[in-house]
Amino acid sequence: MFLKKLSVLNFKNYPEAELSFSKQINCLTGNNGEGKTNILDAIHYLSFCKSFFNPIDSQNILHDSQFFMVQGLFEMPEQDDEVYCGLKRNQKKQFKRNKKEYSRLADHIGLYPLVMISPADSELITEGSESRRRFIDSVIAQFDRDYLENLISYNKVLSHRNALLKQFGDSRQFDKTSLEIWDMQLVEHGKKVHNSRQKFINSFVSTFQSYYELISGGKEKVNILYLSHLNENAFEDVLEKALNRDRAIEYTTVGIHKDDLEFTINEYPIKKFASQGQQKSFLIALKLAQFDFIKKIKKITPILLLDDIYDKLDDLRVKQLMEIVSSDNFGQLFITDTHPTRLADLFATSRVDFKVFKIANGNVILAESTNN
Repeated sequence: MFLKKLSVLNFKNYPEAELSFSKQINCLTGNNGEGKTNILDAIHYLSFCKSFFNPIDSQNILHDSQFFMVQGLFEMPEQDDEVYCGLKRNQKKQFKRNKKEYSRLADHIGLYPLVMISPADSELITEGSESRRRFIDSVIAQFDRDYLENLISYNKVLSHRNALLKQFGDSRQFDKTSLEIWDMQLVEHGKKVHNSRQKFINSFVSTFQSYYELISGGKEKVNILYLSHLNENAFEDVLEKALNRDRAIEYTTVGIHKDDLEFTINEYPIKKFASQGQQKSFLIALKLAQFDFIKKIKKITPILLLDDIYDKLDDLRVKQLMEIVSSDNFGQLFITDTHPTRLADLFATSRVDFKVFKIANGNVILAESTNN
């Protein structure tokens, strides 16, 4: 699988652009703020039906325009697939595959697997647990449709349970039977989500550690721990124990919506005890392991997007990273860089097909192309 063509209209800073890509390496060069990352985000839309950076679709429409369109052509094993995403202001987003519109966007997730590595990934370390849960969900949802269904159902039930707790507080009346109806469904879906997350982390960590060792040269030991209320106790018992507190604050305080990941380096929290370079290496290893995991499960090589890889990485670690991602294990790559020739010089010595695009003020020019 690879993305052959990308077309955008009124998307972010692009009035119009059309690009034809190499099936191996595509370099997007230009100064900061010119639109390199916006091309990566358009590709992300084609895979996940949404932006990597901005969850509000309407804010991705070019200023003073009334709509945006992102369209891609994927080469698949049996046929080419055309994927279309369009949004008009104040209207529902349209998403189509081969001109057939989806009734549910969830049905599209996982068809064109993709992994994005970006400076924005730093929030996985610096921010709260929600971003780390989002990471787990984005990985598992690309290969496990049942997981996505259970997660969606869990969140719907959670919303109903919270609304009922709020109603109890407002009316100063409590009906345990009504609450137990939602508890049963919360437990049903929550247990399945927890089991999937636990199984994923158990099989994921060793791959992640191997990639970190390759990038860092084995200088530090890293680990990922899965934290959940359900690790040691049955969900039913956890809910029962938290009932008085839930009633007091009118919110469900326990469950898989509170799960978290603990990142460590040499057995200490990476947020406090790792340098910026170590944190960046940690995040890249995390995403490369995600890539590897999805590839093994789905038997499809995901597309890999690398945004601003030179940010906080020294030249040696960048060189090691490029050697990894340009190997036969990886497929189509998209890489951004502010330096006009640095990536081309790096790949010129290897036997890979690559294209270099120069981007300035929303305009894209093919600057260099090889076909080894």
